[in-house]
Amino acid sequence: MYTGTFELAEESKPIRDIAYDRLKHAIITGELPAGARIVETTYAEQLHISRTPLREALRKLERDGLVEYVLRHGVVVRAFTVADIEEIFTIRNSMMMLILPSVVANVTAKDIAEFRVLLSEMDVAQQEEDCDALASFNRAFHSKLEHLSDKKRILRVIDDQEEYILRFSAITIASIVRRSRAHQEHHEMVDMLEKHDLEGLEKLMAHHLEESKQTCLAAVANRK
Repeated sequence: MYTGTFELAEESKPIRDIAYDRLKHAIITGELPAGARIVETTYAEQLHISRTPLREALRKLERDGLVEYVLRHGVVVRAFTVADIEEIFTIRNSMMMLILPSVVANVTAKDIAEFRVLLSEMDVAQQEEDCDALASFNRAFHSKLEHLSDKKRILRVIDDQEEYILRFSAITIASIVRRSRAHQEHHEMVDMLEKHDLEGLEKLMAHHLEESKQTCLAAVANRK
C-alpha cells in the first residue's frame, strides 16, 4: 500500500491530504494496528513525499484521535476505547434517524425490487452463517438505504463514521450472524419502505441501530 508514488496528475488533493487518507485507511482497516509506530523517515520514503506534508497528515490524525505522540516512542497508532466506539455509533445512529424522512420520501418501486434481491442473498448468507458474505451484504443494504436520502451533508457525516465502524466488524459480525432477529429486521424495514411507513421505520430503525451498538460494545468488552 505504501510503496506506490503519488500520481499528482490524477489527484486533485494536496499531498498532505492524500497521505492523511492513506494512513487513515490503513489504521481503520487494521493494516496499521494499535501500538504500531509511524516513523516519519520510513513512511516519508515509502510514500515518496517529504516529511513536512507527512507531519501535517499526522497532526490531523492526532486530532482525529487515531494516533498519539508517546514520549520516547514518537507517533503511535492509538487503540480504540469503548468510549470511542460508543461515541462513533451514537453519532452515526443519530444522523441515520435524521435522514429517514427523506429516505421514505425518495424510495421507488425499483429500489424496493433491488432491496428484495439483496435480501435473498442475505438470507443465504445468514442460513449458511457465512460471516464474510453477510458483513458485505449488511453494509451494502445499509449503504443503499442511507443513500436514498438527498441530505448530502448528513450523509458525509454518516459515511465518515461508517469508516470507523467497519474497523469493528471483524469482531462483531459473528455476533450479528447469531442474532438472527437483526436480519429479520432488514426484511421488515423493506416492507415499511414499500408502504412508506415512516413512523414504523423510525421505531424499528432506532431499535436496530441501538442493538447493533450494544452488540459491538459487548463483543469488545468480552474480547478484553
